[in-house]
Amino acid sequence: MKQGIHPAYRQVVFHDTTADAYFVVGSTIKTDRTIEHEGKVMPYVLLDVSSASHVYYTGKQKEFAKEGSAARFSQRFGGFLGVMKK
Repeated sequence: MKQGIHPAYRQVVFHDTTADAYFVVGSTIKTDRTIEHEGKVMPYVLLDVSSASHVYYTGKQKEFAKEGSAARFSQRFGGFLGVMKK
């Protein structure tokens, strides 16, 4: 490898502010912030969303694929349609 052309690869602390979770990951991201984590001063990056807070990974998303749209419509408004038929 050529010397001096590659970015500095180091351990960085990522903080998911939504879930208040900290991740230490190897990265080349540039940041001016630092934090003391486990007795070491490390580069620090704030995140809004990570796997700890994203609905896809936490399983808190709504599951619409289990039924069809017609079944959902009947479930919501079936009572109103029964009243109108009389």
